[in-house]
Amino acid sequence: MDRWLLAIVGPTATGKTEVGILVAEALRGEIVSADSMQVYRGMDIGTAKPAPQQRARVPHHAIDIIEPDEPFSVADYRERADAALADIRARGKQPILVGGSGLYVRAVLEEMDFVVPPDRALRRKLTEEASTSGLHVLYERLRIVDPDAAARIHPNDQKRIIRALEVAQQAGRGERPVDRARASRYNAVQFGLTAARDELYRRIEARVEAMLAAGLAEEVRGLLERGWDERLVSMKGLGYAQMLLYLRGEIPLEEAVRRLKRDTRRFAKRQLAWFRADPRIRWIDVDQAGGRSGVAEIVLREWRPA
Repeated sequence: MDRWLLAIVGPTATGKTEVGILVAEALRGEIVSADSMQVYRGMDIGTAKPAPQQRARVPHHAIDIIEPDEPFSVADYRERADAALADIRARGKQPILVGGSGLYVRAVLEEMDFVVPPDRALRRKLTEEASTSGLHVLYERLRIVDPDAAARIHPNDQKRIIRALEVAQQAGRGERPVDRARASRYNAVQFGLTAARDELYRRIEARVEAMLAAGLAEEVRGLLERGWDERLVSMKGLGYAQMLLYLRGEIPLEEAVRRLKRDTRRFAKRQLAWFRADPRIRWIDVDQAGGRSGVAEIVLREWRPA
């Protein structure tokens, strides 16, 4: 296999976007986003999408490719990402995969069977558990084993929660150990960005405040005016779900902000748990490296495809 791919992954608010741009500029590369929310057009602030000036520095792919009301699966994403990677390589550029959606990263890097047959025995067991322990127990489990699926599913949708857990377990996640021995699709070198917990939480708080100052509420209001509401998978994402409650008058702005910060911290913990399970990732502490430019220097120094 001679297809080398550089990947920069990790939890939200660690600076993956800017590090990816710095690395891409040095390598004459182009970036393929691995973010399950940045695929949607018109959802810019809440998804922390690269700014126009950043995208002018380095071409980005798999961003702004569908409308918020269009269905989009992991299989759809892999098809788009594969096409972008092949195009970048054909033009003599270095492709760089950048993002924090673990399942999207895995779909690109590893062979996956997207057609998972039903496991009726497991389904009965999970249905029983929902009755005895409560559906919230299953939903919390799903948030841990497949945060991307949890973000798309309502906490009260028992049928979809159980199906997602069923798929997760059969795919090698869930209650069984994560299977990292599946066939690789690329010669991938992965770097994970991280920070001490307190510093990561500070970064998250600052990011939420910056989103609010940039007009997150107005962005969500505009989406509502176009007829896109909480029934859509896209509108269940971080920032959008909380602002919807505020704009509908169900909670005050202060409570919406509090929930957004709390839910983003929880999301970052789930991202870390996902990526930490992969021993192939080389971890870099952003602060110990001296910030994003220091991280980029480390990546460039250690990125040595044969």
